[in-house]
Amino acid sequence: MSIDEFLELRKSLPVVDVRSEGEYQAGHVRGAINIPLLNNQERIAVGTDYKQRGQYEAIKTGFRLVGPRLLDIINEAEKVSENKEFLVHCWRGGMRSNNFCQFVAMAGIKTHSLKGGYKAYRHKVLDSFKNPLKLVLLTGCTGSGKSDVLRALKLCGEQVIDLEILASHKGSAFGGLFMNPQPTTEQFQNELFEEILLLDPNRRIWVEDESIAIGHIFLPREFWEQMTNSPLVQMDVNKEVRIHRLVTEYGGADQSEFLAIMSKITKKLGGQNFKLAKELLQQNDMPAVMNILLTYYDKAYLNSIDKRRDRVKKVVTWHGENIDALVKELLAIWDERI
Repeated sequence: MSIDEFLELRKSLPVVDVRSEGEYQAGHVRGAINIPLLNNQERIAVGTDYKQRGQYEAIKTGFRLVGPRLLDIINEAEKVSENKEFLVHCWRGGMRSNNFCQFVAMAGIKTHSLKGGYKAYRHKVLDSFKNPLKLVLLTGCTGSGKSDVLRALKLCGEQVIDLEILASHKGSAFGGLFMNPQPTTEQFQNELFEEILLLDPNRRIWVEDESIAIGHIFLPREFWEQMTNSPLVQMDVNKEVRIHRLVTEYGGADQSEFLAIMSKITKKLGGQNFKLAKELLQQNDMPAVMNILLTYYDKAYLNSIDKRRDRVKKVVTWHGENIDALVKELLAIWDERI
């Protein structure tokens, strides 16, 4: 089936990815179940035989390796769907998915194979970021509570893409604290594609103002370019409120871990500032530590926003309380003409 048919059918049928566990971990279709026909080591062995001895010998090696696991593969396949029907893909829609489908068919399982495999899915993902979106960027100094506001907007029925949730990182040097390990850039792109699929491109979509890199992952170039040309709404939150929010968010971090991260931005903080922040951290004076860190982060943010001042359509002041009132204000002052 074509990629478009695949995306439609998966709404009612499970998806099985028969690539190796390593390929799956690097990037996969959201919700796909991994049942490797060849595991990591077996795939290497088959690939080596293909290069050194040719296709025929590689095929025989594949059958020899899969044979002892065939019953386990079929048992796993039977668990996927009570109705014994699902979608299947490998990397290019070739031998692995075809063989898998034949094997499970002997057990009475009906399958539908994706033409072009995961590669076709990836082409669809990357091409999708060229499609125009009506993005609105929410910006503000570190600690302003932008992520909380985005989630409140979503509860009000607004369309939101939460890049930090998808990236499992909050953007700053400390953004990985208390977060799960980040996905690969490839998997992040897949998840972003899946989120956009759920949205109406003709309506506005709220996104947090981010750089092209969030932790170690990178935004798709075309999506990032759309962000750089989208209007901004700026949150103005005083420093005391932001310090309080940051202490609440990061104050429970392991001190040695926090110090290790802070040491990575010593040059940006300046030696004296870093030394003072380190001493205050060891005294467990987190508000004072955050105050020093914001000296650097605020300067960087204000320089960035000054360069984009023409794109700032509204500035809203928030005192850190009653987030619902702030959301109502945002929606009241915003209209589709901006």
